[in-house]
Amino acid sequence: MYVTRRGFLKLSGLTVATFASGLGFDPAVAKAQGYALKIEGCTKIPSICHFCSGGCSLLLHIKDGKLIHLEGDPDCPINEGALCPKAAGLAQVAYSPERPQNPKYRAPGADQWQDISWEEAIERIAEKTKEIREKTFKKTEERTNAAGAKETVAVNRTDGIAIMGGAEIDNEESYLLAKFGRLLGTTFHENQTRICHGSTVSALAPSFGRGAMTNSYQDMQNAECFLIGGSNCAEAHPVSMKWINRARTKGAKVIVVDPRFTRTAAQADIFAQIRPGTDVAYLGAIINYIIENKQYDEYYIENFTNAYLKVSKDFKFEAGLFSGYDAEKKKYDFKSWSYQLDAENKPLKAANLDDPDCVFQKIKAHYSRYTLEVAENISGIPAAKIKEIAETLCAKRPCSVVYALGMTQHSTGVQGIRSYAVMQLLLGNIGKAGGAINALRGEPNVQGSTDMANLIDNLPGYIPQPTSSESTLLEFSTKHGTAQQRPIIALLKAWFGENATAENDYCYDFLPKNNPANMPTYSQMFPKMGEQFKMAFNIGTDVLISQPDCSIVGEGLDRLEMLVNADIFENETALFWKRPGVNPKDIQTEVFMLPAAFVYEKAGTMANSGRYVQWKEAALKPPNQAKPDLDIIDLIFKKVRELYAGSNDPKDAPILKANWNYDHNHEASALKVLQELSGYDVTTGQLIPTVRDYLKAPIGTVSTGCWVYAGCTGKGNLCARRDNSDPSGLALFRNWSFAWPGNIRVLYNRASCDADGQPLDPKRRLIWWDAAAGVWTGHDGADVVDLNKGPDTPEGKLAFRMNPEGIGRLFTANYTSGMPVAGKGIPTRMAAQCKDGPMTEMYEPTESPTDNILHPKVSKSPCAPVNSTKIGDPKDYPYVLTTYGVVEHFCSGTITRNMPWLNEIMPEPFAEISKNLGSKLGIKDGDTVEVSSARGKVTVHALVTDRLQTYKVNGKDTETIGMPWSWGFASLSPGPSTNVVTMNSQDPTSGTAEYKCCLVNVRR
Repeated sequence: MYVTRRGFLKLSGLTVATFASGLGFDPAVAKAQGYALKIEGCTKIPSICHFCSGGCSLLLHIKDGKLIHLEGDPDCPINEGALCPKAAGLAQVAYSPERPQNPKYRAPGADQWQDISWEEAIERIAEKTKEIREKTFKKTEERTNAAGAKETVAVNRTDGIAIMGGAEIDNEESYLLAKFGRLLGTTFHENQTRICHGSTVSALAPSFGRGAMTNSYQDMQNAECFLIGGSNCAEAHPVSMKWINRARTKGAKVIVVDPRFTRTAAQADIFAQIRPGTDVAYLGAIINYIIENKQYDEYYIENFTNAYLKVSKDFKFEAGLFSGYDAEKKKYDFKSWSYQLDAENKPLKAANLDDPDCVFQKIKAHYSRYTLEVAENISGIPAAKIKEIAETLCAKRPCSVVYALGMTQHSTGVQGIRSYAVMQLLLGNIGKAGGAINALRGEPNVQGSTDMANLIDNLPGYIPQPTSSESTLLEFSTKHGTAQQRPIIALLKAWFGENATAENDYCYDFLPKNNPANMPTYSQMFPKMGEQFKMAFNIGTDVLISQPDCSIVGEGLDRLEMLVNADIFENETALFWKRPGVNPKDIQTEVFMLPAAFVYEKAGTMANSGRYVQWKEAALKPPNQAKPDLDIIDLIFKKVRELYAGSNDPKDAPILKANWNYDHNHEASALKVLQELSGYDVTTGQLIPTVRDYLKAPIGTVSTGCWVYAGCTGKGNLCARRDNSDPSGLALFRNWSFAWPGNIRVLYNRASCDADGQPLDPKRRLIWWDAAAGVWTGHDGADVVDLNKGPDTPEGKLAFRMNPEGIGRLFTANYTSGMPVAGKGIPTRMAAQCKDGPMTEMYEPTESPTDNILHPKVSKSPCAPVNSTKIGDPKDYPYVLTTYGVVEHFCSGTITRNMPWLNEIMPEPFAEISKNLGSKLGIKDGDTVEVSSARGKVTVHALVTDRLQTYKVNGKDTETIGMPWSWGFASLSPGPSTNVVTMNSQDPTSGTAEYKCCLVNVRR
């Protein structure tokens, strides 16, 4: 007897009397009845899974305050009750004996923890925070102005405090962490997004205007074709396969490009094995195929891209370098990457696509070098296979691109994802149901932590963090335009309330200003510990395991005066002073381990990859003395403010004059923080109803902590909505939670309509123009400038309204809209820019087994920072290593390695090698092997498999070795960390490190 999920729940309602009334024994009924007895008398409380970025819903069955049973929520439109192995085991976390009982303190040189009270821990942390702030605060800094003269400006920055983390805590906590740091004066805040999907934001924002996944997990069911490259989503994001397979049942084709034959590849119609780090080459060949065979969508590229705009005659590309390169600085001057402008500073438009100056001709010439044969020699994918992929993509539209860290974690990660964007714009796929670039983020709230600006270069809502070159609000606005002026003033009103007035530039002086010459990304922070950073907060992240070339992390932590670590379990970062090879007596760092509440033990929201901001209530009380991170941050800040009470020093004004009142029943209220994010009309004290009300309000009359979330609580807590109805039939589910911005589910959906504002695809109708009512309407919220501006108006034509041109960017030009003709005044919007080129170009990884056949003299990225000091030679390290995750473990393993069920299934790391390499080196399956790089070595067991095959690069046999990375020396299941051997070089735009390819050797 087969029983469906819902049928099972119905069966569980059978009474014992009915079951025993002579119907006979049925195992399915018996199982259902046992389930019913187990949960009888329980209260069902929904929550959200802590893993990946799917945002799958959980149901916790609670009785007498205890967790009795945990399962997937069948009402959730994302997972429909299904759970992956990690999520299915989450009940183990609630009462795990491995969780800390209370706060702990490690004294300088000590080899053991001491128990400490919360009161003492908070007081000592606050006192140290004040001490370091006083020692390292910088009120002013010298800069060179536009005229070339030296001048001193206010920067109000604390240089000695670093903050790490934010992707594994709720939005409200992540936001308060960012606010906490900026009020102290530190901008030195980095989180997991930098090392995972930083390249996503840095590629999609210059292309489309926003750096987010364009559609949703559920929207995948609308696709006719999938290109899954750099993602083993069947293991890393299992919920995505539910929707991919649903599309397959309707005839969709699945293409998988990966260095390994993965569980995802096993579902593919077409599989191509690729050399890690060479995606730009095969994607360049596909773009070339689309152009040469005129498979591009002519209507789309004319109306919704910059294909017709004319590029500056000064722009050039020669021998691997774009014009404007400064070899000494390893940077580009973007000036020549501009458009030709008319008298009103608007781009000139070509009469047709044959104009040699237009963007289309520039990309046509650029990608003509990427023949199928060239791509084969670089990537290892046979030319015939690349052609088959290209033909399938052209024939089956709309196509959904699906990727994850296999694309982002490269020194050319941004250019790889930009290649996806160029391809999708040419095919006319963006802004449509089933047509997407789906960035599958890897942590439960890494999208939210990016929204909340847990990064050195942003403020919440993707506002640029001011630098010393923007020491006044006018300078900031003149550089970034009115598009950023409005949100930064609204943010200042949220942070400083009535203290922020037009007369004092809304307290803009209170914001710390970055020094452009000292903006370390995540991986660059650790060498600065001791010399610059004296104290660090590490919240919900295990940097000692998750960073590349991770030996430099421990050495950095050794030099700190204090480390404050908050987490569910004692991770390797908390225990860095116990790591193998060190003597605790030599390490003088004070360490606090603060026990944190888990996801279902606190209220708040998390944002999944599809921008769904979902609310959850606390289902359980935190065990022992654990506290939500919201309370921890709140208590530390309030104690710091208490220590500064009565100060008249201007540098302390941000702390003393900040809006910071989240108390509710002696705890911090997540709802109060969410309402601050959503925003207020400060003239009435009422919540802003919608994001459009925020945009229409006079500047200075509204506040919002994160403007892209504006309106999320304007008409009640929209994030808490649980209506899973879908009248569209397109899996939009617009009454389930809230999606930013403005509850739009498919970004750029104006591109799904024709010149009259009517849907181009009658089967996938998202929005349309209602001429009679004079409004954009439809199944989705219209992503347009003004709902009442029709398709025949300039505003109504724009599908990519967050770009200064209002269109998708095949060529990421240096351009700012609304530039005053006279040269004075505030412009409108500045384009985001890729620092290593306005068109994508193939560069070899920092460590590569071969030279670049396109331009051998510029083989590797000319702009990529290399942070590792030891670089391997292919003569000594002849094999390419790529890293990946497994379905049983999550990221560094802090949580999953403390879950016995998962440890039993996947107890240790391994090195995956091809049978050819195993035969060559005499390695058999299960042998103990040493994998080494120029930076370190690890010893693991070998997995000799057909999932990796020998391939040819430039005519030479080449091997890839694969290793999972989720282990370290702590937890119930310790193991060697793969990041001992990985490479710390980074993408020049995103700062994301090149985990996915380095050179290694392997021996028995």
